[in-house]
Amino acid sequence: MENQKVMNRGLVVIGAILIQLALGAIYAWSVFTPSLVLEGWTKADTQWVFAVGLASFAVIMVFAGKRLAAWGPQKLAFIGGIVLGLGYFLAGLFGGSSFWALLFLIGLIGGAGIGFAYVVPIAVGMRWFPDKKGMITGLAVAGFGFGALLWVKLAGSWGHLIDNIGLANTFMSYGIAFAAMVIIGGIWMKFPPAGWKPEGYEAEQTAAEKAAANDKEFSSTEMLKKVQFYLIFFTFVFSAGAGLMSIGLMKLYPMEALQKHGLTATEASAIAGTAMAVFFSLANGLGRILWGMMSDKLGRKMSIIIMTATQGIIVILFTYMAGNEYLLYLGATLIGFNFGGNFALFPTITADTFGAKNVGQNYPWVFLAYGVGGIIGPILGGKLGDLGNFPLAFTIAGVLVLIGTVLTIMVKPAEK
Repeated sequence: MENQKVMNRGLVVIGAILIQLALGAIYAWSVFTPSLVLEGWTKADTQWVFAVGLASFAVIMVFAGKRLAAWGPQKLAFIGGIVLGLGYFLAGLFGGSSFWALLFLIGLIGGAGIGFAYVVPIAVGMRWFPDKKGMITGLAVAGFGFGALLWVKLAGSWGHLIDNIGLANTFMSYGIAFAAMVIIGGIWMKFPPAGWKPEGYEAEQTAAEKAAANDKEFSSTEMLKKVQFYLIFFTFVFSAGAGLMSIGLMKLYPMEALQKHGLTATEASAIAGTAMAVFFSLANGLGRILWGMMSDKLGRKMSIIIMTATQGIIVILFTYMAGNEYLLYLGATLIGFNFGGNFALFPTITADTFGAKNVGQNYPWVFLAYGVGGIIGPILGGKLGDLGNFPLAFTIAGVLVLIGTVLTIMVKPAEK
């Protein structure tokens, strides 16, 4: 099977990155929130849309993981692209500023589209690159992180889409772009032929090692009965929640803090936009690759301990950093870098703890923590923001991340 004529697997990389760049749209939500606040939305209203989108994404991903084998990755990608694109396009068609329309179309429907497609590049990439699993997974999820940079800047300081064509037309344009990118990328989302492996590739495990590993394989039902699952799950809830709250508030909170330190609204908006679109987004993408590489050396558990410990401290200190331009850039970079690490480390600690064979079915259950964190974090930030107390929100979030560090220390190998 090594030498049979098959598709160039480099096309899988291109397709994976195209898809994930479009799916990263969810992280660009903060660029729309100032315009919606001017339309009369509360800060909490803006975070509800973001939170519903994250929850929909996580729940639908569990369903998509179950349907991957039956429907095939290409069909699943096409469905995801169409659903995501329609959500944004219809949101613009309905005027672009109705709370209930955006909550349903961008939050629920758009989030569902992301959930359908997100699992595809990871699953397909792992099959085509058994010799470079860390690299291909890192590249795939990094595209998701880098997507925010593209969409934030096009709507704001690069393309000025919101200023030039308005919020509604920006949503419609994005809907068309998202659908096109995911559908084009989906063309190459096909599993390799049965038994195929890259030329020269040899599996590292011996037969005895594989047999031993199979004794550590847990089904989803078995995993859900283990305390290790809940320790990992709640660590992910706290870590993801802090990062997602930071994403949702990375424009609003620094704008307020910078203006209190004497900057004009225009200056504060530009600096806060750069912090989110450049420093946070680039670090978010790099963190996915670099934390994955570091975990190969340090181990997944130790990597998560280091990541959550540093993240908890930085999130707390962010209340002192947001009002200074350069400290804001540093804080956004560090929070983004650690947040990106979640998506490299939690799939692999799931595989290490409950076995690699069933990780496709098991990880979506762990990933539900992302949806829980996506509700708790942004809503906490929005509510306390409306009360004029953003610093308390970041302090609470940071303390919870540090609790996650303790939970990870308690994780031991699972036994049947």
